[in-house]
Amino acid sequence: MLRDLKRPRALGQNPCLQSGRLHCQGISDELNIPGFIVDPVVVDEFDEIARISGIPEIERKSLLHALNIRYISRLVAAGMGKKHEDACQIGVHMGGGISVAAIKNGRVVDVNNALLGMGPFSPQRAGALPIGDIIEMAYSGKYTKKELNSYLTKTAGLMAYLGTDSGIEVSKRIAEGDKKAELILKAMCYQVAKEIGASAAVLNGKVDAIFLSGGLVYNDIIVDELKSRIGFIAPIHLYPGEKEMEALCQGGIRVLSGAEAAMDYPYE
Repeated sequence: MLRDLKRPRALGQNPCLQSGRLHCQGISDELNIPGFIVDPVVVDEFDEIARISGIPEIERKSLLHALNIRYISRLVAAGMGKKHEDACQIGVHMGGGISVAAIKNGRVVDVNNALLGMGPFSPQRAGALPIGDIIEMAYSGKYTKKELNSYLTKTAGLMAYLGTDSGIEVSKRIAEGDKKAELILKAMCYQVAKEIGASAAVLNGKVDAIFLSGGLVYNDIIVDELKSRIGFIAPIHLYPGEKEMEALCQGGIRVLSGAEAAMDYPYE
């Protein structure tokens, strides 16, 4: 794992990808205690059919807010009186990026690429874009590869349209009568709702629950807009903010208590 973390990564340079090397190993070695990686962003439970992209050179990859989504899916399942492995849910995390995951019997069998790929635009990221127009941008001479990557992952979405990635600021503008802010925020919700609908199709319409998590769930405009579009699919559960520290702790406890077996990292 440490070897692979040091390699240039096709999945993008996200700080959380370095946690194993920079944090877990250092603490574990210093204290001479076990260290575990819990549900990293690249956790992969895809069904094989979900990997097919449209051209053989590109495979769809699992990249999501796995730590928060998988933990909250456990909480929701327990709240319904179900075992995690018996529940079918759609998990949505909405922060700087947005993940919409189809969770079948406890496994994330499909998800949009929340960093630089498919799905809805977010406060900072572009989401899915027309391929032809992206090719034109890439070869326009206006951007280097690094600059275009940065634009699409850090300053796109709400930032590009409205100059802010703050849901609070956008809501304030809407309350003051800013029609452009209202349109862009509702467009983001529209795209999130479309992705949730797609996840419902992945689960053959058998959805026990939908849960919404992340900082944007504190925003009543976003929540109400989503409820109006997806409420017919399944009951909606709200978990504003994130529970990632709790999720890390509980992941370690499950292994140390024997409730769950630790997996070995594939070694070549």
